[in-house]
Amino acid sequence: MIDKVRVGLIGFGLGGRVFHAPIIQSIDNFELAKIVSTKKETLEHVKAIYPQTEVITDADLLFQDDLIDLIVVATPNTSHSEYVTKALLGNKHVVVEKPFTITAKEADDLIHLAQKQERVLAVHHNRRWDSDFLTVKRIIENNFLGNVVEYEAHFDRYRPEFKTNAWREENLPGSGILYDLGSHLIDQALCLFGLPMSVSGDVRIQRQGGKVDDYFEVILDFGRTKAILKAGMLVRETLPHFIVMGEQGSFIKYGMDVQEAALKKGFIPKNCENWGMEPQEQWGILNTEIHGIHFRGNVESVQGDYREFYRNVYGAIRGTEELTVRPEEARNVIRIIELALESYKRRAILPFTS
Repeated sequence: MIDKVRVGLIGFGLGGRVFHAPIIQSIDNFELAKIVSTKKETLEHVKAIYPQTEVITDADLLFQDDLIDLIVVATPNTSHSEYVTKALLGNKHVVVEKPFTITAKEADDLIHLAQKQERVLAVHHNRRWDSDFLTVKRIIENNFLGNVVEYEAHFDRYRPEFKTNAWREENLPGSGILYDLGSHLIDQALCLFGLPMSVSGDVRIQRQGGKVDDYFEVILDFGRTKAILKAGMLVRETLPHFIVMGEQGSFIKYGMDVQEAALKKGFIPKNCENWGMEPQEQWGILNTEIHGIHFRGNVESVQGDYREFYRNVYGAIRGTEELTVRPEEARNVIRIIELALESYKRRAILPFTS
């Protein structure tokens, strides 16, 4: 018998429908028991794709359900703190979609509550399991570039129009591209280099009529290493996703991880034999010297797999593993977002302070 964790998912928008439900359903140790949504189309979709899953309209019923072990919060950013608090007080383990919270203070409060309740609290920084990021991480860890002096990561789109009825493009706390895509890029940088010495931010509205930031450049100073993190909505020509330069060589990678596109098309990982494998035309170029031999060529991308996030959460719940994405790390992402916004407002480079 498989020792299953019964999951309740709050929210079935893009996050819940694309990045959570298919992944949870692809792991035998989880049972997607209930989904909270008030939309009629959600009920029809769930019946077709997840016939064993019940759709309910009241999240409070989920917090009181003794049969639910784990609650996944995939709702707008403004509700993260409230829902995570209620779930923890209901003695549930919690996964919350990134960004963790809107403020570092909210994150600290939730971390302390999770410790008091002795519950697992994980933040969904799934892009640590992107194929290209795993490749960059392995290249750096194996010292193929020598000491890294500059790291640049982009998460660009070309979307001159505004989405209708999209809360991320409304003037709300936690909206905008820095909280959205910036959370991923900052988390990846911290995963590679630790905490920075200082933070500099340039956070703008570039599209006419925009209500929230749709462009940012965040520079993190790690001493010997400088990290440049950028995203924008007016990038029509494809730029490199990663540029990494070291004393011995460089690595450049174009193209985004293939998992998001596959999930949006309705593919489910458990039904795909080569899930998360990038095609050869997307492999990055490594130009370096290894043991005195010059090498320039494509490097096969490491296979990505978003299921690893939830597999690790299962291990943490059962007490067999430590969390890979610790809430304290996700909290530091929020702190850097706060400092980047303050940096741009003050037009100053700010020291990283916790």
